[in-house]
Amino acid sequence: MFISVLELFKIGIGPSSSHTLGPMIAARRFRERVAGHLEARDAATGLRLRCVLRGSLAWTGKGHATDRALILGFHGLTPEAAAEADIDALVARLAACDHIELAGRRIAFEPARDIVFDKGEPLPQHPNGMQFALLGPDGKPLLEHTCFSIGGGFLAEAEEIDRLEAPLRSDCGPTEDCPYGFASAAEMLEQARRSGLSIAQMKRANEVARGIHDLDARLDAIWDAMQRCLRNGLAAEGELPGGLGIQRRARRLHESLQREDSRDPADWLAAWAMAVNEENAAGHLVVTAPTNGAAGVIPAVLAQLVAHEGGGRREVRDFLLTAAAIGGLIKHNSSISGAEVGCQGEVGAASAMAAAGLCAARGGSPEQVEKAAEIALEHHLGMTCDPVGGLVQVPCIERNGFGAIKAHAAASLALREGPDHFMPLDACIEAMRRTGEEMSHKYKETALGGLAVSITEC
Repeated sequence: MFISVLELFKIGIGPSSSHTLGPMIAARRFRERVAGHLEARDAATGLRLRCVLRGSLAWTGKGHATDRALILGFHGLTPEAAAEADIDALVARLAACDHIELAGRRIAFEPARDIVFDKGEPLPQHPNGMQFALLGPDGKPLLEHTCFSIGGGFLAEAEEIDRLEAPLRSDCGPTEDCPYGFASAAEMLEQARRSGLSIAQMKRANEVARGIHDLDARLDAIWDAMQRCLRNGLAAEGELPGGLGIQRRARRLHESLQREDSRDPADWLAAWAMAVNEENAAGHLVVTAPTNGAAGVIPAVLAQLVAHEGGGRREVRDFLLTAAAIGGLIKHNSSISGAEVGCQGEVGAASAMAAAGLCAARGGSPEQVEKAAEIALEHHLGMTCDPVGGLVQVPCIERNGFGAIKAHAAASLALREGPDHFMPLDACIEAMRRTGEEMSHKYKETALGGLAVSITEC
C-alpha cells in the first residue's frame, strides 16, 4: 500500500472532492479516451457526449456542483487550472456552448441535456458512479466507460473496483520503492521502532524512493495554497451560493479575535477552518485534506502551529508527511468518502490526520502520534454526512471548526499522557469501517436524512 502525500493533498476547487474534483478528472480522462477513439478511426459526424450520474452523485450532485465539474472536465480543464481561473465566469461561458472541440471535430455537448442525474438504484460497486458515453448519430454508444469517485478526488475504474475488497488488502512490507511500507498502524509503529525514524522520516523516504525528488518544494506549494485559500476566506463577505441564504462568518469572527487579542486556540481554529470551508462552499481554490468537505481542519491546525506556536517550514513539512501517513491508513483500511461511511470518514479522518501532524510537529514520538490520531478519530465515530440542500455548508462549515478543535485537544492529550492507551488506531479505523457499512444510505451524502430533512420539517 502506498498513497502519496501528493495524492491526499491536491490543489483544486470546491465544493467537493468526490462530487467536484473526481468528476472533473473523470470527464477530462474520458475526453482523452474519446480523442484516442476518434484518431484511430474515421468517425461519423453528429457525435454527442453524455454522462449519467448515479447514487449520491445524482442525489446531491447539483448542490455539490458536479454538473459544473463535468463541464470543465469535458472542455479539458484540470483542477489546478480551474483553481487559477475566475471559475464562475468560466463555467458560465462554457455552459453556454453546445459542443466541445476535440481532435479537429465538433462534438455535441449540451449540459442540460447530456448530464443526467439518475436517482434510481446506485451502481452496485460504489455509491458515486459515473457512466460516460460517446454517442453516434443514431444515439447508440460508440464508446462507453464507467468509473467511480471514491473520495478525496480518487477514482476507481469499473474493472478495477470489481476486483477489490473494501478495505483494500495487500502485502506491504518494505520494498525497493517503499523501504518503510506499512498497511496498518501496528506495522507503522514496528517500522519506526526498527528504524529509529519518525513517521515523517519514513514517509519522506518512501516518497523519495517512488521518485518524488522535489518533495519539499511540492509540500511547500501545498501549504502555500492552503494559506492562500485561508486568506481568501478571511477577506470575503456576503452570501454563499446555493439558495440557503448562508452568510459568510469567518471574516467577522477573525476580526473580533484580533480586536480582543484572544489567546483561546478554539476561537482561532474555528475562524480559520470556517474561512477555508466557506471558500470551498463558494467553489473556489481549496486543497483536499483529505477531502474538500473536510478541507478546513488541517489548514486551521497548521495555522495555529505557525501563528501561535512558532512552527516553521520544517514543522509544516513534518506535519503534512505525518498526516498523510495516517490518512493513507484510513483510506487503505476504511474510506475517506462521505458517500461510503458518512462524515466520520471526512472530518473524522481530517481530524485524526491533523492531530497526528500536530503531535509530530511538537516532537511527539511515533506512539504518541498514533495515540493522537486514534483519540481524534474515536470521537467522530458515527458522524453522518447529511448536508442541507445537498450543499457543503450546513453543517459542514462549522463541523470543520470542531474537527480542528478536537484535533488540537487530541494532540495535547497524547503529548501530556504519554504513549500508552487502551484503543489502538487500527481498531478505531476498523470500527469506522463497520459503522459506515451499517449506516443507512440516508446519512451518506444523499441529503435524504438527518439535518438535511429536519430543516424542512420545522
